[in-house]
Order: sequence, then structure tokens, then C-alpha cells
Amino acid sequence: MWSMIHAERAALAADLAGLTDERWATPSLCEGLSVREVLAHLTAGASLTWPRWMAGVIKCRFDFDKQVAMRLRERLGASPAETLHGFEQAVASTTRMVPLAAMLGEAVVHGEDIRRPLGLHRDGPVEALTVVAEYFRGSDLVVLAKGRVADLRLAADDGPFAAGEGPSITGPTLALIMAMTGRGACCDDLEGDGVPTLRERCGAE
Repeated sequence: MWSMIHAERAALAADLAGLTDERWATPSLCEGLSVREVLAHLTAGASLTWPRWMAGVIKCRFDFDKQVAMRLRERLGASPAETLHGFEQAVASTTRMVPLAAMLGEAVVHGEDIRRPLGLHRDGPVEALTVVAEYFRGSDLVVLAKGRVADLRLAADDGPFAAGEGPSITGPTLALIMAMTGRGACCDDLEGDGVPTLRERCGAE
């Protein structure tokens, strides 16, 4: 699993090399965050230990969202080049606070949060994407996903992932993952009579 995580991080770092300063300010699929800020968030997630997390929670008076924002700012750096360098330094990190499948999911989802608005594309390994799809389909631990696709039938058309019962939704594994995790724009890449329900649950128009 770690090899998959490191491969996703390395691929993202390579995709962002040479990005102009202006493009780093592009809004990501994470509402309110630029692609640069999402990358800093990924660096924070790859670097945070339990003792530092608890110290941050106490400092932020148990405001978890405030702590996430604080850790993002710590990893942002003074320039886009520093943001990218910090992420490159964290590519091979094995620090984690959540299940490995969730770590892989974070790398995949936030990678697409960054790439899609920039017009970048990655054909992620189907094996890794299937692991992530299966994890999110059965969990609401890190992000609401299981509840979002309840009573829907999901099936990838580029890999083996399939789960659930109900109105059908088919499409690329990555698009299924992104929609499962609330990225309504990615519903455009899906087909089936269950898509309107999923789009509504994502809060997409």
C-alpha cells in the first residue's frame, strides 16, 4: 500500500513541476482552496504525527477545522516553489494517522482536486484506484462517502470495482471515487439512472 501512496505523490509532484505562479492560484475542487493550498494540505497530512496533532488540537481549543487550516499554513511556504519543494520532501513519508487505504484515498482524491481544474490528466493504476473505491464505498471515517452512495449501484467501466444495489451509476473508477467523496463536477463523467441522485447528494446543480 505504501508503494501505491508514494507513487501517487510522486506523480503529482512531477505533474506540478514547472507550473507558473499564476496557475498555482487556480481554485481547486476543494471549495475555498487553491491548488497550492490543497498541495500544502497534502504535505501536512503526510507529515503530521499524533503528538503534533494533539498539541495542535489543544492550541486550537479543540476546533479541528482551525487546526487543519493551521497545519496547511505551516506547509504553504513563502512561494509556490517552496510549497512544491515541501511536498516533494514528503513524497516518501510513512507518517500516518489514518488507515493506509485512507492515505491512498487522500493522495488520489486531492491529486484530482488539483489536476482537474488545471486541465491535467493522470491514468492512475486501476489496482490503486480500485482499493480506494472499495475503501470509500464502505467508510465515512475521513469523508462522507458510504452514506452518499447508499442505495445506489456503482460499477466501473475501466476496472473491476462494483458495489451496492439500486439505481445504476457507471463510469471511470476515478470519477466514481470523486463523486463518492462529494465532487459533484465529476458526475459529468458518469452515466446511469442513479447519477441525478448522486449529483444532488454532492450538492451539485
